[in-house]
Amino acid sequence: MATDTPSPPVLCLNGDLVPEAEATLSPFDHGVTVGDGVFETLRTFGPQIFAWSRHHDRLSHSATVMGLMPVGSDVLRGWAERVVQANKHPHSRVRVTLTGGPSAPSTARSGSAVTVLITATPLQPPLAETKVITVPWTRNERSALAGLKTTSYGENVRALTRAHEHGATEALFANTNDQLCEGTGTNIFLVRDSALYTPPLTSGCLAGVTRALVIELAEQEGIQVHQDPLRFTALEEAEEAFLTSTTRSVQGIRQVNERLLPTCNGEITRTLSAAFARLVEHDLDP
Repeated sequence: MATDTPSPPVLCLNGDLVPEAEATLSPFDHGVTVGDGVFETLRTFGPQIFAWSRHHDRLSHSATVMGLMPVGSDVLRGWAERVVQANKHPHSRVRVTLTGGPSAPSTARSGSAVTVLITATPLQPPLAETKVITVPWTRNERSALAGLKTTSYGENVRALTRAHEHGATEALFANTNDQLCEGTGTNIFLVRDSALYTPPLTSGCLAGVTRALVIELAEQEGIQVHQDPLRFTALEEAEEAFLTSTTRSVQGIRQVNERLLPTCNGEITRTLSAAFARLVEHDLDP
């Protein structure tokens, strides 16, 4: 019996749809040689991209601070939707990347045109709960890249590798003041005395799109939210904790290092996870 052959993956390179196997990037692209680029990871629910406007706003901010020319929302969204439609995944992880474009092989940027790369790959449902570890390396809240989503991800790669070696799916950083900051690709929330605690943006953490939505939902649910500096050791005192990110949504934490939390997916985590699910059902661009 004949079976349908899956179509080869397609991506968008500078506005053109190109089969993945035929896509070419200059070996002198500044994103390749020095990590000079910014990006956003989005997800779809079915064929629809979620929270496009918030992601584009953050991408434009990162690009502007990095001195890269932002691409307009309507143009970029149209390209992203074409990639999603061409690949036909049930749910997609969409990555939009802007780099400094071809340049001389040095730190200084010599070109002006950005490279735009958009991909859509299959997205699997996240685990309901997970283990995380802490790592000895720090986020620098005074870094030139603090709060930006850039392609300079070397420290995240190293930290996440350590997490996987310890049977965890995420690694958590302190900042230089030994305050809780963020994960390699997540924001962190703690629950104490029926209130929610999360590091402030001044800690150096990324202004996560899901983080912001969860804070808004918590306030709507009457849950008190504190965005105050937290000692790194606050993880050891948390009654309940969860991660947020585009691909994880709201994910309960079962274990931090070797410590099992007293509660995993407790009342507040469940409340916010359900509220997030309702939001997705009613508004795909909140």
